[in-house]
Amino acid sequence: MAIKVFSFFFFVYLLVEMHEISAMVPAVIVFGDSTVDPGNNNQISTVLKSNFAPYGRDYFGGQPTGRFSNGRIATDFISEAYGIKPAIPAYLDPKFDIRDFATGVSFASAGTGYDKATSDVLSVIPFWKEMVYYKEFQDKLRGYLGNDIANHHLSESLHLISIGTNDFLENYYPFPTRSSEYPVDKYEIFLIGIANNFIRELYNLGARKIAISGLPPMGCLPLERTTNIMHGSACIEEYNDVAKDFNQKLQDSVTELNRELGGIQLVMSNPYYKLLEMIQNPILFGFENVATACCGTGYFEMSYMCDRMNPFTCSDANKYIFWDSFHPTEKANFILADHAFKTTLTVFR
Repeated sequence: MAIKVFSFFFFVYLLVEMHEISAMVPAVIVFGDSTVDPGNNNQISTVLKSNFAPYGRDYFGGQPTGRFSNGRIATDFISEAYGIKPAIPAYLDPKFDIRDFATGVSFASAGTGYDKATSDVLSVIPFWKEMVYYKEFQDKLRGYLGNDIANHHLSESLHLISIGTNDFLENYYPFPTRSSEYPVDKYEIFLIGIANNFIRELYNLGARKIAISGLPPMGCLPLERTTNIMHGSACIEEYNDVAKDFNQKLQDSVTELNRELGGIQLVMSNPYYKLLEMIQNPILFGFENVATACCGTGYFEMSYMCDRMNPFTCSDANKYIFWDSFHPTEKANFILADHAFKTTLTVFR
């Protein structure tokens, strides 16, 4: 009798658990650049890597993983907030397989952009290739879960896209090719056209829950401030204005796609104002330094220039918004992820 009672309550417990799991996002699937790359660049031939100390010094076990931070990145915290897992693996990392990827995977590549010309600058994975990997992942998932379950799983999973800054700061402004071809507002439209096609393809492949991130105040990144030394290393407002204009165009596009694609839940997450608030009011968030980064001198170091041999790296990254000259610290990543989870992403909870 006791066994039967136990079995009954265990069955009820399983039903409750299954209901709760089915009501939540079962996986976070990620596309984009270094803001969300957990280590795919480790497996390709590029100079843009971060799989060495002091990167990762505050990650689990103090291990450098290829994340461009001292610890976790925003998508790791979003996955944890949904109760899935505390870190999202890189698709190309041979330590993981479909059992790991089923609950979250990132196809992102540091240094890439919407524009294929951007990925060519540092020989990283182009945005279109991330879609190729996603299709390959879908095939593996269907082999693992079965066709019907996999299709449902994909439709309920949150697909996150975080990309675009490199298109301007590594491509459009430093090199004359695109800037001679497009005025900046037309280049924004060109990039958003690529984003729209990517989202449509995700939709055609069964994705229904999609969040796309806008641009940050990219003129305030330490590397950009360093180039603005003639103006007191202030933020480059021209770049910030471009980011705001791009974000408005992207939001308009998201509105149109929600009308066009039946059954889609597409949202835009905008990091611009939250990051700007952190930069303008650092004390409110416990930061002490906003203009320079923790790693090295904080003015220009990134990737191999930010290594264990650099004697200037700070001892406490929690006092800094930026870890290297381009990327946030783990603490800043948490604040940005928490803000997105409690605002834009609530529709998926």
